[in-house]
Amino acid sequence: MNIYKDYIKEIEERATQGLHPKPIDGAELLGEIIAQIKDVHSEHRQDSLKFFIYNTLPGTTSAASVKARFLKEIILGESILEEITPAFAFELLSHMKGGPSIEVLLDLALGDHYTIARQAAEVLKTQVFLYDADIDRLKEAFKNDNEVAKEIIRSYAQAEFFTKLPEVPEEIQIVTFIAGEGDISTDLLSPGNQAHSRSDRELHGLCMITPQAQNEIKALQEEHPGKSVMLIAEKGTMGVGSSRMSGVNNVALWTGKPASPYIPFVNIAPIVGGTNGISPIFLTTVDVTGGIGIDLKNWVKKVDENGAIVRNENGDPILEEVYSVATGTVLTINTRTKKLYHGDRELIDISKALTPQKKEFIRAGGSYAIVFGKKIQTIASKILGIDIPLVFAPSKEISYEGQGLTAVEKIFNRNAVGITPGKVLHAGSDVRVEVNIVGSQDTTGLMTAQELESMAATTISPIVDGAYQSGCHTASVWDKKAQANIPKLMKFMNDFGLITARDPKGEYHAMTDVIHKVLNDITIDEWAIIIGGDSHTRMSKGVAFGADSGTVALALATGEASMPIPESVKVTFKGDMKDHMDFRDVVHATQAQMLQKFGGENVFQGRIIEVHLGTLPADQAFTFTDWTAEMKAKASICISEDDTLIQSLEIAKSRIQIMIDKGMENHKQVLQGLINKADKRIAEIKSGEKPALVPDANAKYYAEVVIDLDVIVEPMIADPDVNNKDVSKRYTHDTIRALSFYGEDKKVDLGFVGSCMVHKGDLKIVSQMLRNLEEQQGKVEFRAPLVVAAPTYNIVEELKNEGDWDVLQKYSGFEFNDSAPKVAARTEYENMMYLERPGCNLCMGNQEKAAKGDTVLATSTRLFQGRVVEDSDRKKGESLLASTPVVVLSAILGRIPNLDEYKAAVVGIDLTKFAPPVKQLSR
Repeated sequence: MNIYKDYIKEIEERATQGLHPKPIDGAELLGEIIAQIKDVHSEHRQDSLKFFIYNTLPGTTSAASVKARFLKEIILGESILEEITPAFAFELLSHMKGGPSIEVLLDLALGDHYTIARQAAEVLKTQVFLYDADIDRLKEAFKNDNEVAKEIIRSYAQAEFFTKLPEVPEEIQIVTFIAGEGDISTDLLSPGNQAHSRSDRELHGLCMITPQAQNEIKALQEEHPGKSVMLIAEKGTMGVGSSRMSGVNNVALWTGKPASPYIPFVNIAPIVGGTNGISPIFLTTVDVTGGIGIDLKNWVKKVDENGAIVRNENGDPILEEVYSVATGTVLTINTRTKKLYHGDRELIDISKALTPQKKEFIRAGGSYAIVFGKKIQTIASKILGIDIPLVFAPSKEISYEGQGLTAVEKIFNRNAVGITPGKVLHAGSDVRVEVNIVGSQDTTGLMTAQELESMAATTISPIVDGAYQSGCHTASVWDKKAQANIPKLMKFMNDFGLITARDPKGEYHAMTDVIHKVLNDITIDEWAIIIGGDSHTRMSKGVAFGADSGTVALALATGEASMPIPESVKVTFKGDMKDHMDFRDVVHATQAQMLQKFGGENVFQGRIIEVHLGTLPADQAFTFTDWTAEMKAKASICISEDDTLIQSLEIAKSRIQIMIDKGMENHKQVLQGLINKADKRIAEIKSGEKPALVPDANAKYYAEVVIDLDVIVEPMIADPDVNNKDVSKRYTHDTIRALSFYGEDKKVDLGFVGSCMVHKGDLKIVSQMLRNLEEQQGKVEFRAPLVVAAPTYNIVEELKNEGDWDVLQKYSGFEFNDSAPKVAARTEYENMMYLERPGCNLCMGNQEKAAKGDTVLATSTRLFQGRVVEDSDRKKGESLLASTPVVVLSAILGRIPNLDEYKAAVVGIDLTKFAPPVKQLSR
């Protein structure tokens, strides 16, 4: 009774925030609730019935197990309730998705009571979240001539779980809501500083956009009953920045429809649009929830009578409105003609939003059901010894005779499953692929755990080579929220089979290393496919896709992912890098030169960037591949020379061994297995049996870009351009400016060296610059705070061994102490250097932040409004992104330096250098 009273107390506290009761996931609480339901005289009985029916989470939660067993009692007549009849009990089981509910349904279907068995069979035919143990039970019963088992398997083979679902409506009425002008980052839909509440869907929903926007959405729904509200990025792309399931969850919560009347706050079918479409990783998440993402193209570039683009005084293309999507506009999506209409007027073809595969996701309420359904259909057909009936839209297989393969096409062809034997696939093909490496990060991990529970998964797929659960996004402040969430997450993921940053048993030191750096190390095959719960899952080996927590869960559970083979853009280099330049400047210049070459069109958006770095080891090359998220690319592939790849694999081996030495290995010996695979790959390269991955010489690209290193003569800065008169141009990563643009008047309030964009060499640059400046000036004084956070503990250890950490300590006024971690975020900074704990720190924006209104110069990737720094009443906060030496010098000067000052400060410094490969990397 005490647990129930605590629950009631929590309900009362939530009510003061305008929140409903929190969904129940614990067995002990639900056990008390069931006891009160059975007690007809209990004063809490009616409330307990509501909690049991409407507020208990399904899947593999401990509460779901208790609920399933009680429903079984009711069906068997062992418990009799007027409010829950056996028929209603079956209905409730049908909404519980899998795990304990499937076990109960199989018990009943394969039991001795014929009538009950037939009823259970009818429910089982609608279920798709079955695993090996469940299939084995059916298979055994099938072998023993059990008629019910035969009937269920025949139904699965015919995919009746899908074919008996209602068809997608021919017309979907929508009413528009402009969520913002310009690119809309997922920070607007699910702010990073609210990451702690993501697993509490109703609470987290309150942070979407603004309370005013939420009220406007509700007003539109009241004014237009029966219509769906479509959130729109006007003159921009929807969902850039992060692969955030919570962003889509919030949109669905406010504008979608309930997935089930018996599962609280889980909504599906959101509809979103953008003038420039939907960010690829965000669109994948929309598919997960059975939603629709539309590329509106409602603004186009103005052209003159000769067809040339007309530009404004800043050189930017002038846009003309083709049709209006102003808030409150009623539109119609026709799923048959695949067109968008305003009344009778046809506006645009939306076929890409309504492909046969996407329509299946919409019909099934999300992509999970299709993925699992296809798997069950394949297994059932095999049991029956028949060809798989053609029910689902066939995989799209595009092949061009005589055309070579890009690097990503080669990887997809090697990893594809279920395709026509012997067929070579090119870009545009839609395939299932096996996944080699999976990463889960800590601020989305609790949602990934929920998704795994909802799809009744209990262990990692055996075909996954390795998977890692990070602790980096919550590393900087070990506050009450982190203390409540992270240990629970680490235990779940450790039990599931992942290598975890924190040991639930406390036997090894908490490793809060940045997830992308760890994944970059444990990827030991450039032919690998990597799925990670963060947009910066972009390795310099293999091809990596940032994904939402649901896609990560699916990859962990099945070892597979489904997606089209993307087109590629080939990036090569010519010329020589200037001695005073850093490779980060080459990264920024790549974006600037690409936009200049293509007249402002971002040819990288939604495509693979195949970058021919060749001579740059994986650590340094990651600086480029990591940034491709900001280029709006779907992913990137780094093409390396044989010797460089071997060097990168040797570094990866050594770091994996350190993880083993620190006690992070699990009982499946996953880490040792990765080292063994690396040894095998190195041997293949050295022997010539299988050289490093390169594209074919006759591969076809969407575009090719040659970056001229000779014209990069001064440091390059990505500027959020917060005061641009054109709101749509603010907070994009496309405004790349040279150092001289700023003169000496640009004050810097805080510098940050850290996040996934830096490597060991960057931290050595900091120490070398401090030595340099001391020699030149006699001492070093900071006129602005400088926060330094190494990406990994390994880097800290290496810096200590090489003497650089001593220099950093000498000039720091604060050094992290893992024995006494901060329990509250820093709100004020002094003009000194802070040596922070390895992890994301300021870049994540959920714990540490700059003071409101600050101008921050950072090595990170985030310049979105409110992410690193929020606005103040006096001025807008701005996060400018630059190389490590520029950031360090700016903190020391308290302003952006001029070119002469910069050159003097980097004399003799080992900057991250790059020389293009001397030979073409193709064959």
